[in-house]
Amino acid sequence: MELLQIADSVAQEKSIEKRTVIEAMEEAIQKAARSKYGHENDIRAEIDEDTGEIRLFRCLEVVDLVENDSTEISMDVARERNPDAQLGDILAEPLPPIAFGRIAAQTAKQVIVQKVRDAERERQYEEYKDRIGDVVNGLVKRVEYGNVTVDLGRAEAVVRRDEILPRESFHQGDRIRAYIYDVRREPRGPQIFLSRTHPQFMARLFGQEVPEIYDGIIEIKAVARDPGSRAKIAVLSNDTSIDPVGACVGMRGSRVQAVVNELQGEKIDIIPWSPDPATFIVNALAPAEVAKVVLDEDFRRIEVVVPDDQLSLAIGRRGQNVRLASQLTGWDIDILTEAEESERRQEEFRRRSQMFIDLLDVDEVIAQLLVIEGFSSVEEVAYVPIEEMTEIEGFDEEIAEELHRRAEACIKEENARLEARRRELGVADDLAAMEALSPAMLVILGENGVKTLDDLGDLASDELMEILPDAEFTPEEADAIIMAARAHWFDDEVPAEPGGESDETGTSGELAVEEALN
Repeated sequence: MELLQIADSVAQEKSIEKRTVIEAMEEAIQKAARSKYGHENDIRAEIDEDTGEIRLFRCLEVVDLVENDSTEISMDVARERNPDAQLGDILAEPLPPIAFGRIAAQTAKQVIVQKVRDAERERQYEEYKDRIGDVVNGLVKRVEYGNVTVDLGRAEAVVRRDEILPRESFHQGDRIRAYIYDVRREPRGPQIFLSRTHPQFMARLFGQEVPEIYDGIIEIKAVARDPGSRAKIAVLSNDTSIDPVGACVGMRGSRVQAVVNELQGEKIDIIPWSPDPATFIVNALAPAEVAKVVLDEDFRRIEVVVPDDQLSLAIGRRGQNVRLASQLTGWDIDILTEAEESERRQEEFRRRSQMFIDLLDVDEVIAQLLVIEGFSSVEEVAYVPIEEMTEIEGFDEEIAEELHRRAEACIKEENARLEARRRELGVADDLAAMEALSPAMLVILGENGVKTLDDLGDLASDELMEILPDAEFTPEEADAIIMAARAHWFDDEVPAEPGGESDETGTSGELAVEEALN
């Protein structure tokens, strides 16, 4: 009965099944028995879970022709022992119990310890694999090279040095609260990784301190942290009668202060979330005031103009404020002062005016009027209806028609120059026929060694965008152009209908180009 008592004790201590411990003991006894009776024998051990009695058996397979008498028995001999024996049956031959020597006992102990450890690790993994994202409390067990081993009660976890807040130190016996961000199997057993620097750790702490977040009335939409220094958290209320920022701050700041204390004094900006990117980014840059924003939605970039005296506040110490705002919103943020923006706008005005003066041979007043009305290229002057141009103050029909004529002549002259340069570079005509590529783009491609449809088809989208940065293609547009260039590779894959026309599902070169560009 001592065996059963030991199995009970180990199972309770390690929080594993008693049957698992008994199976480990059976395996250990089998190993010791094989050492005595010979490893070539198939020996099994059983422990009666009611009495603790140990029984040993040698297992033999019933066969027609015995090739290995250690594991096989002939049909005739088997029938003598058991008249009902059939081919393929396994006969269990009882063996006398063995006395464990010192070496056998040591071997058995190692087997049991290893099996129990494996079962404990498997139990830990199964218990914690679905708890990623939880906040847990534990006791510091030991600290080695800055890494903290935490006793969670039923498992051990690790807080690596880079997952601890700066200037934070722990000692054996300290209580610690952390966020489970990963649980994985490793050769030495399941590893539970904790973090105190993870953005979601702060979000979970707010969920514990603010009942409205726990109940789902207030949502945490985004979190950005500079661990131990500063953080920003964006919140949204699903109930218009509840102020999300006020609820998170709490009476006299009690709720946010509890989180700040846990994070060793980390300053937290609580920001109202908005579905409008411009409003959200302006909120995220608080406490700085913003005068104007210009969004580029294709590239998720935003230009923010702030008063001159707000620049340092908007950027923050070592760029902290704008960096956290960028992480929080997912947009790249460029910050300009009003003076810088005004100077750049004036420079852009002068540059465009000079362009119209040089290309259209007009005086400064007309050039400036075109810029003021929003014209930025000769193409726009050429293709805008004359009726719209006559609406510009100081422009009559004669002036509008003359500007049209000069713009068209300028475009033709430039296209002729680009066409000559394209031919000089050896850019193929079928590549030049692609509508998505302008003459200027074709010249740049030729200068970069892209001269045929195959050359273009061999590019990746980021390579095309790097060659043609001024085109400002999105990745999707670049992919469409490259796929259109590859269309001729598949011309022979679908047989054409009689008469030389492809069917509705055919992939003729023209259809593939059109589909790719669409």
